[in-house]
Amino acid sequence: MTMDRSLKVQAGAIKSRNVMTRAERIARLKELNRFDPEASIVGMPKVRVPKVSLKKKKKVKKDEDSADK
Repeated sequence: MTMDRSLKVQAGAIKSRNVMTRAERIARLKELNRFDPEASIVGMPKVRVPKVSLKKKKKVKKDEDSADK
């Protein structure tokens, strides 16, 4: 079955998630040296979600020398 055009996600429309999976949280806590393997998973400390911004590609201007030829 095909998907309607209005439901497709464009590459530029990706939003940042506000929730991390447990594996991502553990990896981030290990980076910050705050992960304790002996502690309960229920009381795991909170971790800020890193904001990822998509940068727009800059247009490359052509050299004037190559345009004259």
